Amino acid sequence: MSLLSVQQLSVSIRGDDGVPRELVSSVSFDIAAGKTLGLVGESGCGKSLTAMSILDLLPKPQALRSNGKLLFKGENISTASPARLRQIRGKNIAVIFQDPMTALNPVQTVMQQIIEVLRIHFPTQSRKAHRDRVLSLLREVGIPAPEARLSAYPHQLSGGMRQRVMIAMALACEPDLLIADEPTTALDVTIQSQIVRLLKGLQAKNGMAMLFITHDLALVSQVSDHIAVMYAGKIAEYGPAQQVFATPRHPYTQSLIAALPGVNHPPKSPLLALEGQVPAIENMPVGCRFANRCRHVADICKVDVPPQDRTADSTMVACHRWKEIMQ
Repeated sequence: MSLLSVQQLSVSIRGDDGVPRELVSSVSFDIAAGKTLGLVGESGCGKSLTAMSILDLLPKPQALRSNGKLLFKGENISTASPARLRQIRGKNIAVIFQDPMTALNPVQTVMQQIIEVLRIHFPTQSRKAHRDRVLSLLREVGIPAPEARLSAYPHQLSGGMRQRVMIAMALACEPDLLIADEPTTALDVTIQSQIVRLLKGLQAKNGMAMLFITHDLALVSQVSDHIAVMYAGKIAEYGPAQQVFATPRHPYTQSLIAALPGVNHPPKSPLLALEGQVPAIENMPVGCRFANRCRHVADICKVDVPPQDRTADSTMVACHRWKEIMQ
C-alpha cells in the first residue's frame, strides 16, 4: 500500500472576474514509504499548488481543491476536519517551503521557530527536552556551533544556513512524508549539492518518503525513485526515474531532456530550447495542453484530451501519438 495516494486531484483558481478556472487537473500519483517522487515542470505549471493542496494549505479563497481523493496511510485526508489536519501537519507530513529567505519569521530566533513545532505536537514534554531536541536537530542538519545559533535571527544566517534551519523544523517530529518545495532554488550550486546530500542522508536514516518539487531535471534525476512530469496542470509522463530518463515518451519530456547541457556539447553551443509558451489559464486548449508547442501535433491533439496510456515498463504517458513518435 502506498504511503500517500493522490487520486484525480484538481485545483481551481478564482480569477479577477470571480470565475474559477481549473489549473491543476486530474493529477494522480503514489509515493511509497521511504521513496522519493520528483515532481518536475516549468514554473507556473501547478507543482506547488498540487503539493500545498495535500495539507489544505492553498491560498484561500482564491484557490480551492475542486476534486480528488487524498489517501495518507489509508486515511482519506481530503475530507479530514481542520483539527485532524492540524494533527497531521508537521508531525506526519512536513513541508520545506520554497524560499528560505522569506519562509522564516524575521523577528523570531532559530530556537523560537523550531521549538514551536515541538510545543504543538508534544505539549507535555519539558522545555529542557524541547531545547535538547532543537540542538540535536541543528547538529543533524550540519549547523556548526548549534548552541550559538539558538539565539540567532534569520538575517544573521546565510542562505544555506537558513535552509538547514527550515529542514530542522520540518524534521522535528520525524515525519513519514517530507514535501520539499523547490528546496534549493535560492541557493548557489555548491550549497544546492550540500542540501541535496543532506536530504538524501536524512531520508535514508529516518526512512521517510519525500515529494521533491523542482524545475531542475538534472537535479531531480539524482534524488528520485519515480518522476512525474507536469505541464500546464496535468501529468504528461509518470514512472520510474530510470525509465523516464532512459526512454522519454512524451514530446514534452523529450524536449526537457534535450534542452539539458551535456558533457559532449561543444563549448558555447546553443541549447535545444523549447519554443512557445505555456497557455494562459483562461485560454487552456480543449485537447492536449502541449499541442501549441509540440512538433508532433496532429488534428486529434487539438480536439481530444489524450488518454493516460500505461506502457510495458510501468510508465504512464498522456499523448495520442507516443507510439508513433517512439517508432
